[in-house]
Amino acid sequence: MDQSGTSALLQGAVQDIASDVVSALRGGDHVRMSGTMAVDDIEGGLSLAAVRVLGADLLLPHVLFPTPPAPEALAVFRRTVEAFPPRPDAAPTVLWSHWAMRRTLRRLDTPLNGPPAVETDPQPDAGWLDDAPWQTLTHQLAVLAPLALPGEDCAVTRAARRRPVDVARGFVRAVRRRDWQQAAGAGRWLTLLDGVPDTLGLETGLDFVELMGGADPRVALQVQAARVMRAAGALV
Repeated sequence: MDQSGTSALLQGAVQDIASDVVSALRGGDHVRMSGTMAVDDIEGGLSLAAVRVLGADLLLPHVLFPTPPAPEALAVFRRTVEAFPPRPDAAPTVLWSHWAMRRTLRRLDTPLNGPPAVETDPQPDAGWLDDAPWQTLTHQLAVLAPLALPGEDCAVTRAARRRPVDVARGFVRAVRRRDWQQAAGAGRWLTLLDGVPDTLGLETGLDFVELMGGADPRVALQVQAARVMRAAGALV
């Protein structure tokens, strides 16, 4: 199969898995695998690559509700973490995405006996975010949306907390540019940040992002994650 065909298959697998996650977020249920998690070499390799693209958000419903993940989902997630260690010279977003997956695995993959499956990892460097222009900051945070979780702390989260107005500006810019994935990811972060301008109208903005881009399951995932976290915050 040529590269374009492989890319299309991978994109389709990512969309399928994201749809499963959205369904689980809406229903508070296990992530169902839509048949994409076959175990033979070809399908299995595609599934691992798709999970790597989606990252820690594969198991997001089990972090937010929380519920134990289905064994097959956890097994594929663990295999992906083991199969795709980042190179030392990988981009910061790749390092952080892998760190987020390992953190999720530590949280959810607790054996009956013995230590957790993955030991605590040092955090990658996040200093590149400190002086990043607000446009770049928003783009990078949207890529790292799986790190936007209530009650969690890391260097990326602290960088976002220091710049809520810049993230809000980035959200508006993404909406105007019709970049729905970036807008949805930024909106997820904004749900957790203090100091977001009231004039932003985040809830209405997220409704608009879902209306315009929600046919893309990856957009719907971020919007639904923001809603779940917003509802949980309102109950505290």
